[in-house]
Amino acid sequence: VQLQASGGGSVQAGRSLRLSCAASGSIVSFNNLAWYRQVPGKSREWVASITWSGNGKYADFVKGRFTISRDNAKNTVSLQMNSLTAEDTAVYYCNAIRGAAVYWGQGTLVTVSS
Repeated sequence: VQLQASGGGSVQAGRSLRLSCAASGSIVSFNNLAWYRQVPGKSREWVASITWSGNGKYADFVKGRFTISRDNAKNTVSLQMNSLTAEDTAVYYCNAIRGAAVYWGQGTLVTVSS
């Protein structure tokens, strides 16, 4: 399975962006889908995840601002990001787990200017 992330870009603080991650195959069998982000020179950090049943979890630093969703029919997982701040600037990666297998997308850059 390949994951293709899209939707990144440059926005001003306070604005919104929506990231999408399209899978090359069905995502129904994936236990967990997630978004991570990474700033150059820092470790990749977990942002949000969603289970097969649609239960979402969020890192404290995005809770209330970001919403993760999945569309099993379209094989996509999305991340709606509102009230963006400069601290949200990073490369965002989608992630999928099925059993012991872990898949990563190629990353999409989000730049927020203050």
